[in-house]
Amino acid sequence: MIIPKLHYISQGESPKELLENIQKACTSGAELVQLRIENASEKKVLKIAKEAIKITSHFQTRLIIFEYFKVAKEIKADGIHIEKIDSFTSIARKQLYPWQIIGATANTLQDCEKLIAKEVDYITLSPFKAVEMQSKHSSALGLNGFLAITEALKTETPILGFGEITTNDVADILKTGISGIAVSNAITQNFDSIKTFHQLLNASATQEQRHTFK
Repeated sequence: MIIPKLHYISQGESPKELLENIQKACTSGAELVQLRIENASEKKVLKIAKEAIKITSHFQTRLIIFEYFKVAKEIKADGIHIEKIDSFTSIARKQLYPWQIIGATANTLQDCEKLIAKEVDYITLSPFKAVEMQSKHSSALGLNGFLAITEALKTETPILGFGEITTNDVADILKTGISGIAVSNAITQNFDSIKTFHQLLNASATQEQRHTFK
């Protein structure tokens, strides 16, 4: 299975804005969108997800649902993304269709090793840069952190970078052995940047089939 090298992490202050942004991302050539809604009821997420998949299906864009297994299964999304590693169990896999992909967030080498052992389809290594609002335990990894982890892992599992990444960061990030990137702010602020990101990642829609992660 080929995982697109660019993931758009959806943003929006309201369901309407969220869906509009997903539409703009798809129109601009996004190959994969992660529907990320935090602190909402499953019922609300399902309602928005049903609208989101209408948009992504129209553009043949893949849709990943953040955290909500049942929603991902009900709307037949392309997969789910998990942030809390501890919530990833064999039960999660059983709750999904066999063809649905599972991605997860990691911050340390140990996180990555746990996820690879659980056979996730891809890992998002985060955060690349520190954010003022960043709470909890996650410290910024930067280029050195990315490099140290990818060199230690030597895995076939795609590793994506995430955390305030802009087009200016891509070339250096790819040199660390990272496979691709997940982006929220930079794309939401300028959907035309999707084309630039694709050029930099050498993963345009027409080339995706010919490129596999090394």
